[in-house]
Amino acid sequence: MKVFIQKFGKSMMGPLSIIVAAGLLLGLASTLQNPNVLGNVLKDVAFVDGFVSLVNALAGGLFSLLPVLFCMSIAQGMSKEDKEVATFASIIGFILFHVTIRFFLSLNGITAETVSIDYLMNNGMDLIEATQYNAAFDTTMGIFTYRMSIFGGIIVGLWTAMIHNKFHTTQLPVAFSFFSGKRFVPIMMVVTIPVLGIIMYFVWPLFNDIINAFGSLLQAAGVFGTFIYGFLERLLIPTGLHHILNQMIRFTPIGGTAIVDGETISGALNIFNATLMQASPDMDVMRMATRFLTQGTHPFMVFGLPAACFAMYKTALPENKNKVKGILLTAALTSFFTGITEPIEFAFIFISPLLWVFHAFMAGTSFLLNALLGVCIGNAGGGLVDLMLFGVLRGTQTKWILNVAIGIAYALIYYFVFKWAITKFNIKTPGREDESDMVSNVEEITDLGIAIMTALGGKENIVEIDNCISRLRLVLKDTKNIDENALKSTGSLGIIKISDTQVQVVYGAKVEKAAIELKRAVNLNA
Repeated sequence: MKVFIQKFGKSMMGPLSIIVAAGLLLGLASTLQNPNVLGNVLKDVAFVDGFVSLVNALAGGLFSLLPVLFCMSIAQGMSKEDKEVATFASIIGFILFHVTIRFFLSLNGITAETVSIDYLMNNGMDLIEATQYNAAFDTTMGIFTYRMSIFGGIIVGLWTAMIHNKFHTTQLPVAFSFFSGKRFVPIMMVVTIPVLGIIMYFVWPLFNDIINAFGSLLQAAGVFGTFIYGFLERLLIPTGLHHILNQMIRFTPIGGTAIVDGETISGALNIFNATLMQASPDMDVMRMATRFLTQGTHPFMVFGLPAACFAMYKTALPENKNKVKGILLTAALTSFFTGITEPIEFAFIFISPLLWVFHAFMAGTSFLLNALLGVCIGNAGGGLVDLMLFGVLRGTQTKWILNVAIGIAYALIYYFVFKWAITKFNIKTPGREDESDMVSNVEEITDLGIAIMTALGGKENIVEIDNCISRLRLVLKDTKNIDENALKSTGSLGIIKISDTQVQVVYGAKVEKAAIELKRAVNLNA
């Protein structure tokens, strides 16, 4: 189950990079048409109007594809082999899944026309009742169906991976051998996906009520709900479950529901992006969404954790300061600019539960303070880029100055708390290891891939290599063969042993290079 959850969380990260990039473009477009930033200088410039319209159209198209993007990403990530076949089959499954639901809805006279607000009001419902009923349905890729958001994609993606893993090596009798193996997977999807669609036709209304109830509970908690989210999101970092929590908040009713330009939008990030496309965004709606977005992360990502890195450097043993200066500086700058924090967090969360809980508490408090003060900074990155584009450049209405003020206070708190705790409890943060534990610097290694492969127990011990945004995700024959000191010498910041065969190695921003070099070393030594 731990392995499944880790892999599932990683698989859900696929669409996020596309959505974040689209969000950055929306932020730029919104800035160009924001009179609080540039006045009316660009108001009647045809090129600017055309650019803004194009960006809004492209972003809107991407956001409407979110369910199928999640479906493809999960099918690919959860499949063991021949991932491209699973991805192809998932698209077939996604379309047939919703076609099945549409068919059964139509049998009961439920169509896009009969759930329209005007139709419902003409048949006796008031506006609120009609709006609530209408919000239960949606049109996905031109198919009228339940409003399942990313859940529809997740369900079909998991089903596809299960079917693919079970049948992609199936061999049929000679007369039908053409349909064996990979070709058999899409056939099985066509046969089985209507069954899933029928089940969800009956189950989804109940499941939807549970999701909405959970979202309502979070909303009813008010600003304290933001503390709960921020605290849990950081506390779950080592497990990988924070990815799942993030996506639920960003893309489902758990993160809120709002009416934007007459359309029902669910999920904090979806609502924020929808309001960005408005010429005059409703700031109250936008603030409701950004409570769960990057405004809560800037104080500890841009300010707090870099200050913690400085505290680790200051408390390092004198003879080790030069050895850890580079890696701590890189980790600090990565968090500062991009919001990728794991290189720093894995330097202390496994060796000091005290600092781990302190960090999670500070994260929750950051979300709480920003919500109380009415700060309005969105997107899903968390670094300086988001702070500048969605805070500073959008003007004082975002109250970015308060966000920065909190951040400065966080820098001081993180620095002194980390410095005190490290020296008081002799926490073995980077640079405080005993001399006998210190290994050669990464710069002394001439072949990174060979070094990592050797540290993992050699080629014969490596079964599968994958990576996410900051970690190598590996399947080994036996994790006992790992040389952790040797891995440190390659730049690793931490190791998470999921099971006897599953392990994650934290590299931070250079994980892509580590993965490529390791794969190359394994292939060259085949």
